[in-house]
Amino acid sequence: MYEHISIDPRVCHGQACIRGTRIPVHQIVRMLANGDTIEELLIEYPSLKREQILGALDYAASLAEEQVTPLEAVG
Repeated sequence: MYEHISIDPRVCHGQACIRGTRIPVHQIVRMLANGDTIEELLIEYPSLKREQILGALDYAASLAEEQVTPLEAVG
């Protein structure tokens, strides 16, 4: 389903990474959230491809879609 993402317990403690690298998905998403552009990431990580960065975003979006049980309001 996610051709650009790998999860291997022997790599980065099992965190989701860009396939074939040790670059965690959360690192890519956080850098984009902090204002970096895809172009800047491609310069910073020359081994990355645009499709891999977009795959990381797609993977992160799928995690955000998971069903969450709301906590009761503490009041």
